[in-house]
Amino acid sequence: MSPGIEETIQRLQSNMESVVLGKPDVVKLTLVALLAGDHLLLEDVPGVGKTLLGKALARSIEGKFNRIQFTPDLLPSDIVGSSVFHASDGEFRFHPGPIFAHVVLGDEINRAPPKTQSALLEAMSERQVSVDGTTHKLPDPFLVIATQNPYEFEGTYLLPESQLDRFLLRIKVGYPPREVERQVFRSHQAGEPVDALPSVATVADVLKIQEAVRAIHADDSVLDYLQDIVEGTRNHRRISVGLSTRGALGLYRAGQAFALLERRSYMIPDDIKRLAVPVIAHRLIPEGFSAGTERDATESMVEEILVGIRVPV
Repeated sequence: MSPGIEETIQRLQSNMESVVLGKPDVVKLTLVALLAGDHLLLEDVPGVGKTLLGKALARSIEGKFNRIQFTPDLLPSDIVGSSVFHASDGEFRFHPGPIFAHVVLGDEINRAPPKTQSALLEAMSERQVSVDGTTHKLPDPFLVIATQNPYEFEGTYLLPESQLDRFLLRIKVGYPPREVERQVFRSHQAGEPVDALPSVATVADVLKIQEAVRAIHADDSVLDYLQDIVEGTRNHRRISVGLSTRGALGLYRAGQAFALLERRSYMIPDDIKRLAVPVIAHRLIPEGFSAGTERDATESMVEEILVGIRVPV
């Protein structure tokens, strides 16, 4: 790893942790998603700092940040944009929607109807949107941070498996410890600290680091361990649908990004083990699936699989 990349990564982590207090693991996993070039799903109750996380990331990399509040009446055009007729010259012109940003926070994504969710899905998977037969490229890098409340299901639409599979990681922010919450009170006396957060990198720096992620080496023993975990999900007696090849590739990419954040040019088995639950659990369908029980059930299943597989030295 070049010294410049290592210094940039350190600055990004430190800068975000200065406002996202007491959540170093959350910050690191958010950077894993960004550097792996994929998306992040945050499942938690309102008010624990999910929007703050997205703003802090965008400000740190001099990127554009947009927030989309998902509601039952939200239309696909409200996300991707639409063609508007201009009477002055008699032409239709495309007006980009809020999806055109480097970091997009989709708040309460499961409150939008399936058609609107599908519009977001195309943007996430193809890095482009199609309006009136014309394709429009999205910015690069492009990260969607979607949120949903795992304890509220009235008036919501369950995300289909195809859309869940587009999220590299699913994590929980959680409540801060008492002493950290006190720091939050103090830091907000003069306003929102994130509004004064300086940029410590550029989007060009992020693209350079993403290239470095692709060069992270994985020994055959690490790949064997990864595939043992994948096969464990497919053969588990209480899992109806195991991890897909795309999900397995996601675990591999996340492992590369995590290794780089750990200042290494190679993956180790512990990288895969550390990321297995947040990368795999939301992609599995347990037997007797029901809303509200899936999260804890699949996470415990992944942990059970990890216990049964020897970690190579």
